[in-house]
Amino acid sequence: MIGAEAGGKATRRPSWPVLLVVVCAQMLIWLDTSVLNVAVTTLADPADGLGATPAELEWVASAYTLVFAGALFAGGALADRFGPRTTLLAGLALFGVASGAGAFVSSPGWLIVARAVMGAGSALLMPATLSVIVQSTPEEKRTRAIAIWSSSSGLGVAVGPVVGGALLSNFWWGSVFLVNVPIVALCMAGVAAVVPELKAPRRRQLDLPGMTLSVLGLGGVVYGIIELGNGRTWFGPHVLLPLLLGGALLAAFVAAQRRSPAPSLDVRLFRQPGFAAGSVVLLIAFMALAGHLFYAAFYLQGPRGLSPSDAGLMMIAAAIGIVLGSQASPAMSRRLTARWTVAAGVLATAVTYIAYAWLDGGTPLWFIAALLWIQGFGMGLVGTPVTAVMMSGVPPQLAGAGSAINSVTRQVGGTLGVAMAGSILSGVYRSRMSDTAELPDSVRELPPASAEQARTSAEAARSLADSLHLPELASTADRAFLDAMYAATLSIAALALIGFAVSVTGLRTRTRK
Repeated sequence: MIGAEAGGKATRRPSWPVLLVVVCAQMLIWLDTSVLNVAVTTLADPADGLGATPAELEWVASAYTLVFAGALFAGGALADRFGPRTTLLAGLALFGVASGAGAFVSSPGWLIVARAVMGAGSALLMPATLSVIVQSTPEEKRTRAIAIWSSSSGLGVAVGPVVGGALLSNFWWGSVFLVNVPIVALCMAGVAAVVPELKAPRRRQLDLPGMTLSVLGLGGVVYGIIELGNGRTWFGPHVLLPLLLGGALLAAFVAAQRRSPAPSLDVRLFRQPGFAAGSVVLLIAFMALAGHLFYAAFYLQGPRGLSPSDAGLMMIAAAIGIVLGSQASPAMSRRLTARWTVAAGVLATAVTYIAYAWLDGGTPLWFIAALLWIQGFGMGLVGTPVTAVMMSGVPPQLAGAGSAINSVTRQVGGTLGVAMAGSILSGVYRSRMSDTAELPDSVRELPPASAEQARTSAEAARSLADSLHLPELASTADRAFLDAMYAATLSIAALALIGFAVSVTGLRTRTRK
């Protein structure tokens, strides 16, 4: 088992059962996220799902990550205040209850609420898992332990699409959320059995006003971005006003944290170049990844014509890449330094995003699988060395806060990435489907209500095409979606190249062995 001194430092290496339980709990977050990536097409289907619009699907993803990101600071404080074991159990319980409730909702709005509560559970869960590892692992073993922790994302990405695809092919859409309940029960039993108490040297105060400011501020920014993709003008009240209010609230949050004697976001940590640059790289890398996965799921089950189970199997290539990249990154960091290992990983992902601009309905599956593998391997190279650099200078009493910042950058990036990619995807698709000069005669002659439904999403257009026996409508929607995907993927690639530049110029700290 694990022992801890009064000062919060570990006295011995954690046992493998403890590490296994912590990794399984962490994997649950990525399992749920990857399952949702496969389920979005079904959720958009008016017949088999909830008939969710693109904006509602963006909120299904964003509500989770918004609350996750905003509450992570409170989760880190709770882990430092009450210990990571107690916080971990509470997070698992909340996540499980919300998952069970979300499986039986009757509208996209209630699913968004359930996903928000799941985000609160994950916000308690994630900082606690990393805090256990950081507090209980000797410094010379910490990089390897963090690599195993990071690889849990690959395991979740591997299992999630396969399980989700199988469930969607045989059961109703709610089964992809209900499956979390027995997994949560097993994780809670494991935590109660093998994870010991790890007392922090001091108790930090909770910053509920700061959490509120961060959630509302980020929510305003995301709302403005999503509404821009729905055809709103950028200077209108539905876009510019929430963007300005969101930015002002986030600025107020940062200012309040600088003055607070017990901040949830300790800005002193950003004075370390490695911590600041690592946060920016993680933000950009996960922003690009989440945005890419959002449109990739629609592509695989739309123009490429794969079933949910086949699309899930295809995603295994990315999962294998993430696991292998995570395990290879410590050795590469020792040889190349963290700076160049991370730079290589981000550049590899950028290349795969660019390649999506040449995909169509007939692209060979082996080529898509190769792109996913390279993308996964690149992301695997990024996570471990960046996390090790960021956490190397964090004092033990701030391990929960440091791990929360590490995690919140990933979730904020994911939220902004989905909003950005979804906005581009929705805006370009609607523009193409509204260009009557490019539409077939049978599509131009649709009644106004049917034409509006076809412009809502490619999934709605295909459902309408099936009911009206108009195959040309489905093919038109596929072409419009591909144009939208090309615009989104080139924007995501440009973002990844910015991340490459930041990693080269900002990550100059060598990872500690």
